[in-house]
Amino acid sequence: MKEVGNFVIGIDYGTDSCRALIINTDTGEEVASAVSLYRRWKEGKYCDPAINQYRQHPQDYIDSLLDSVKKALSQCPEEIARKVKAIGIDTTASTPCMVNEMGIPLAFMPEHSENPNAMFILWKDHTAINEANEINELSHSWKVDYTAYSGGIYSSEWFWSKALHVLRLDASIRKDAYAIIEHCDWIPALLTGNIKPETVKRSRCAAGHKGLWNEQWGGYPSQEFLSKLDPLFDGIYTHLSNVTYTNDVSAGQITEEWASKLGLPFDTIVSIGIIDAHAGAIGAGIKDKSMVKIIGTSTCDIILSPKSVIKDKLIPGISGQVDGSVIPDMIGMEAGQSAFGDVYAWFRDLLSWILFEFVDDEISKESIIDKIIPYLSEKAQSLPTDNSSLVSLDWLNGRRTPFADQTLKGVISGLTLGSTPPSIFKSLVEATAFGSKAILEHLQMEGIIIDEVIGVGGISKKSPYVMQTLSDVMGVPIKVAAIDQAGALGAAMCAATAAGLYSNIPEAQLKAGKGVDRIFYPNNENKVNYEKLYKQYILLGKFCERKG
Repeated sequence: MKEVGNFVIGIDYGTDSCRALIINTDTGEEVASAVSLYRRWKEGKYCDPAINQYRQHPQDYIDSLLDSVKKALSQCPEEIARKVKAIGIDTTASTPCMVNEMGIPLAFMPEHSENPNAMFILWKDHTAINEANEINELSHSWKVDYTAYSGGIYSSEWFWSKALHVLRLDASIRKDAYAIIEHCDWIPALLTGNIKPETVKRSRCAAGHKGLWNEQWGGYPSQEFLSKLDPLFDGIYTHLSNVTYTNDVSAGQITEEWASKLGLPFDTIVSIGIIDAHAGAIGAGIKDKSMVKIIGTSTCDIILSPKSVIKDKLIPGISGQVDGSVIPDMIGMEAGQSAFGDVYAWFRDLLSWILFEFVDDEISKESIIDKIIPYLSEKAQSLPTDNSSLVSLDWLNGRRTPFADQTLKGVISGLTLGSTPPSIFKSLVEATAFGSKAILEHLQMEGIIIDEVIGVGGISKKSPYVMQTLSDVMGVPIKVAAIDQAGALGAAMCAATAAGLYSNIPEAQLKAGKGVDRIFYPNNENKVNYEKLYKQYILLGKFCERKG
């Protein structure tokens, strides 16, 4: 049977893997998908959790791209590959890497092939706390406050602080580094053959939210500012293309080499890269007055508002407000939590530590570990919400919003000899929900209108207990998007728009969107009880900030 329609591929680079999704743009149908794990990352290479160092080799990105696309295409009739019109890319961010004058990541140079400082620095790497503090201090006293559209606080998770950290730390990197590139800019540049730093088409989304880019001051921070921050940045301004593009724009046409490698037509369009959470918000159906919560290892909250509403207002304490970072001509705002699912994973691994020490049977060990969180959820769900002595803070990986501070630590308070694993787990789930409530309240206090909350990501689908707690604590209904792969779908929508298959992103959402799977409504009794616990959470947080 002849396949009718045009097809696009959305590529979603997550923390652990790369996913490829093929959609029919005529029908909105998902045709095929495949996922490929990062081999070196899975082996734990180049990372040191004890110092919050998380690095990824660019070869993992290439290998997983080839593997996932080929696997997805292998599920389809051969005719579909010939009808692929565009490919879109989303990645974690800020995940930058130092490159040489030709735009090649330093990790590809023989002398740096095993050097973590030559790798892409993953979003959750917090080794650059000191550099972030220096950026904040200088910016707040500078003639232009470059953090004004980044919530007033620059983060150790972001572009400039990470680059400065590895330049200071490593003389060999200083010798060979010429420029910096974000992961979501590098993949489109690689596929289109436009990797020279000065000409790379850079993402408005990544540059605006993570790189202090803003049209108000002409792009990135001035060379004068960067050199004052550290002379190691001398000349860097001219090494970066200072024009940014929205995600509905073409980055160019795929090269013949990459078309052959991936099995795609030579005229395939590659769209501008976008941050994974922002792509996920598009895929989940974000619109004016929506908050999309991408709930995974961390959370990222994306909010949209018309320019006519925001006007000149600056929202403090968030991860940026950027014109066109999600949907062109609208202000995209980002907030989130540095750890969410990672909090649960930490507790699971803590409980299962003994297995790794004494159990040799890998199959049995993995089987038990996989059951821990579902079992804890079942037991925690049966516990009352009105008499808990436990109150926890979700800052195990620092705090992202409101007001980023990666030096903060997690807390479990009120432990007694009667505390059980389910009761501790319940407190940790409540803490992550309290962190979400703090973000919602902060935005509302700043005058941001949020009419609906949409949950997306693995936890929103797999854990009714967590989602019900989230609804009870936040006091609002939470819609769970029907799409399993919101990031890849959002990237595919961007690709289709860049190729002219849709006129704009809202039309792409209308034609290819999947709607809502289910809705969690707040339990009024639990809501009242959680309001009391939330006040204790706020007081505990203030106490710990003072003590810190």
